[in-house]
Amino acid sequence: MLYDIIKNPSFARLMENHVRDMLIYLFENDQNFGILCKIEQVTFDPPLPQHLSEEFRAMTLFFLAGYTFESARIDNDILIFEAGFGQENIGSFVSVPLLSIVQIIIDDTPAFVNLALPREHHPMINIEKQEGVQNSMSALLSNPENQKFLKKK
Repeated sequence: MLYDIIKNPSFARLMENHVRDMLIYLFENDQNFGILCKIEQVTFDPPLPQHLSEEFRAMTLFFLAGYTFESARIDNDILIFEAGFGQENIGSFVSVPLLSIVQIIIDDTPAFVNLALPREHHPMINIEKQEGVQNSMSALLSNPENQKFLKKK
């Protein structure tokens, strides 16, 4: 089942290695790109003013080009780059854990998709999965025609 694969720590390591290799390839080939990532796992140094940080959505796209691309590097399992934000162009170093990168986008097209679930999200997914099964079963049984699919004891 897909869920069992995407929550597996060895699959997460595989995806992390793949995103690292993909980023290195793009750096070596001077290819600008965007990353769609989970903003809750991204840090800014120095921190951005509240009026700027409030504008980010749960999934945020950063485009690495120009100085931002030139400043980018991978340090351990984190992509780090410098970028300017807002009309004031407030500079900050952005640190993005590799596993929080959901997509790498080149020329408006996803070139990489990360399906791995971070470890801390597993309990919530299990709850949602169980509720989903119950909701699915309720929907199935709400149609009298589907009663024939029930096992009779």
